[in-house]
Amino acid sequence: MTTTAAPITTSPVITRYPGNPVLSRADVPYHATMVFNAGVCKFQGRYVMVFRNDYGEFGNPELQGTNLGLAYSDDGIHWQVEPTPCWELPAVIEAVSPLYGGRPPEGEIWRAYDPRLTVIEGQCYMTFALDTAHGLRGGVARTADFYHYEVTSLSLPDNRNMVLLPERVGGQYVRLDRPMPIYSRVRERDRFDIWLTTSPDLHLWGRERLVLGVEDVPWANDKIGPAAPPVKTDKGWLTLFHAVDLDRSRGKNGWEDVWQKRYSIGVMLLDLEDPARVVAMSKEPLLAPEHPLETSNGFRHNAVFPGGMILEPDGEVKIYYGAADTVECLATAHVDDLLALCTEPR
Repeated sequence: MTTTAAPITTSPVITRYPGNPVLSRADVPYHATMVFNAGVCKFQGRYVMVFRNDYGEFGNPELQGTNLGLAYSDDGIHWQVEPTPCWELPAVIEAVSPLYGGRPPEGEIWRAYDPRLTVIEGQCYMTFALDTAHGLRGGVARTADFYHYEVTSLSLPDNRNMVLLPERVGGQYVRLDRPMPIYSRVRERDRFDIWLTTSPDLHLWGRERLVLGVEDVPWANDKIGPAAPPVKTDKGWLTLFHAVDLDRSRGKNGWEDVWQKRYSIGVMLLDLEDPARVVAMSKEPLLAPEHPLETSNGFRHNAVFPGGMILEPDGEVKIYYGAADTVECLATAHVDDLLALCTEPR
């Protein structure tokens, strides 16, 4: 396995918003420390952001807790945060209780985080990660107001980074997953890949298929996974993914004693009728951590992670991403330029 990572750079088609970050702890009217990895969508005429808030002492990796916050925007750039978190632990426990056959045992549910928003047939769905005493579970929930959630399914441990496609395909709901196997033929690395599952009703999921493996991404040597929910184009499902390389020479990169990973963003096209099939992908990163917000002064340096992507009517694509696991940023590109990058078959 590669132990010293090669330099990677951001594609010239990407423009970082010069006013980044678009959301930070300074914008939140309650205890907030790290505001990042947000899900973003357009719903009922407004931009909506549900963001992850890890709170504690700034600079201390031992945090006090996590909740989800809610913000609205009229232009997708300037955000107004609601006065209270939209999903805190007591409400999370209540929402998942029906899937446990009753209230889970004390201490079973630790937190919900990393929301992703998708509008399907006029209804908004949120996927999320759920830390439990028996493993990390991925959840799907339906919401009308972003304060009340009907959880339709929870995965077996361990699975996360789930995203839903915004349309059914062949009558089925479609989800991209990143399961986390510990047994692998390549034991020196995490070896987490992108899979696809389908459901007739958002409750029962199955028919698992591998979409993309670590070995398919030239600049990744550790793991890959879903990122923002895909958007539909006439060429295919435009899909972002996160890609991680591990460099053993990295030492203290952030608040922790050692942080050796770098998170970057890739782009690919999935087939419209068979989204488990990669039509083409860029062999170079779309966005690499280069800006100081992404490489320094944060919890984990050298990290960019997209949780929201919006295709505007004029062809602009807004990409919302967490930077250094600390703030939420925005980058833009034209959809035609993103499609042009996806010229290489897998």
